[in-house]
Amino acid sequence: MADQLLPVLLCALLVSCVLADLEKDDSPKNVYNEMMFKHAIGKSAHFIMFFAPWCGHCKKLTPVWDELADRYNPDESVPATFAKVDCTAETKVCHENEVKGYPTLKFFNPGHETVKYTGSRNFGSLEKFMFERLDKKKENVPQPPEAKHGLYELTEDNFKSHVAKGNHFVEFYAPWCGHCKKLAPVWEQLAEGFSHNEDITISKIDCTAHRPVCVEHQVNGFPTLKFFKDGMVVDTYKKDRNHQSLKEYVSSMMGPPSTQTPPLKEVKKEEKKVEEKTEEAAADTEPKESKVVVLTEDNFQEGVSKGLTLVKFFAPWCGHCKKLAPAFEDLAHKIDDKPGLTAAKVDCTVHKSTCNKYEVRGYPTMLLFKGGQYVEKYSSGRTLDDMYSFMLRKLKELQKEEL
Repeated sequence: MADQLLPVLLCALLVSCVLADLEKDDSPKNVYNEMMFKHAIGKSAHFIMFFAPWCGHCKKLTPVWDELADRYNPDESVPATFAKVDCTAETKVCHENEVKGYPTLKFFNPGHETVKYTGSRNFGSLEKFMFERLDKKKENVPQPPEAKHGLYELTEDNFKSHVAKGNHFVEFYAPWCGHCKKLAPVWEQLAEGFSHNEDITISKIDCTAHRPVCVEHQVNGFPTLKFFKDGMVVDTYKKDRNHQSLKEYVSSMMGPPSTQTPPLKEVKKEEKKVEEKTEEAAADTEPKESKVVVLTEDNFQEGVSKGLTLVKFFAPWCGHCKKLAPAFEDLAHKIDDKPGLTAAKVDCTVHKSTCNKYEVRGYPTMLLFKGGQYVEKYSSGRTLDDMYSFMLRKLKELQKEEL
């Protein structure tokens, strides 16, 4: 009897193991096929990771993405879903969404433009981005761009409103473009130079992420540089792309826009007036270029190595920093002709290690350096006269020491 029961028991055990294996889900989590993808993004907000199973960066991101999905997908108070699309299986979906590398992360919102994510791939950054996009959806108002070192990054949402009034020099670029990469540091330097001039903005827009804007303005190559006045393109820049040439071009384009075409005789009169214009008058109309030295983690020690340097440690979002900026800029201009005195600044949101090194705990913080060494913290008034008097006093002390 026992011999007869043994095969039956073994068979039951085998069936149980097979069923357990079938119930076990080793497949990737939250992966959409074509039908699921099209249905989902048309109904609610979705943050999609387009990936390839063999991609190393995708494998590294997957645990973070799954953690976000586990945290927020079941949460009905958060109207967004984290999901994935395997581009080796769903080639059509990835092609239609212009996926050219892995992983590609895009945020879909019904009735809003699709936004490509290009930030850090950690839990906090991805989470913050999701909530920012959801807040924008609730407000239903295009968000104005924020300048980073004077450079504005534009999008399809805010492009028209940004260039609607005033003067704007815009770079239309593509991240993969070699000429764009070469221009990037020059463009950033140009933006920094005009960062305190309220009559002009220096901007850029990624044509791979915001294609409709670039198509509208007939951008056929990268980089394309266009000058806007009151929402209209008035010129396309085609000269040398070095800093001096670009700076001179911006200065030449800063005149008030003409509202109507004057008669030929009036044109000749105006040309004569321009010819008679003195160099002094021309200098009055030239935009004021920044004299504040921009320090980074790489050049900080070199930047404070000579003479006396007053360094402003700041954060772009800080209200007190924004209030101080014009006076600090004026200080830089006023001490520009005095050898041994320098005004410099460090963005602590970018160069955290430098700010941590000098124990910067609030913004703005101003520290004085002499010959590369920290001397003291500036704690007097923040007017131009206060800071200028302080610098002159310290310069006299330095000159006495050198005698």
